[in-house]
Amino acid sequence: MVEAITATYVQEDADWAITVSGQGKELTARAPGIIAARDRADQLVEELGGEGKTTVVHLLNGSALDFTSAYMTARLTLPKLPPLEVPPPGSVPKQQTTEKAPDAVVAPAPPAPAEKKPALPPGKQLPKAVEESKPAAAEPPATEKAAEARA
Repeated sequence: MVEAITATYVQEDADWAITVSGQGKELTARAPGIIAARDRADQLVEELGGEGKTTVVHLLNGSALDFTSAYMTARLTLPKLPPLEVPPPGSVPKQQTTEKAPDAVVAPAPPAPAEKKPALPPGKQLPKAVEESKPAAAEPPATEKAAEARA
């Protein structure tokens, strides 16, 4: 039959005292937090040795539920971080204004203005009203390209 090993935790100020007992032995240690205390308890269980599989019962205030609750709360709670400082809109951080970062990517220069298209033959030209309402496109439609290629 497998004898259970008991790990008992007692909080003393910011530290935790751990007592691991089983197989006629008792080992004690201290740790700075409950997570570190749980890790230290595992090390003490290994020191106790034991043949085969060992069952460890972790107790806080005599209750496994209290230990599990405290341990899981510590594991799942995010650390307290200082608040994030957001610069006002339009401002540039000092490090960017004083010097360029070595890996900074320089934006390419804007494209040169498009060259004026050659005039179309009179039969291919659109009426002036249509030409003015047409948005300026960077790339002419495929039909105009084909017409220009034939001309």
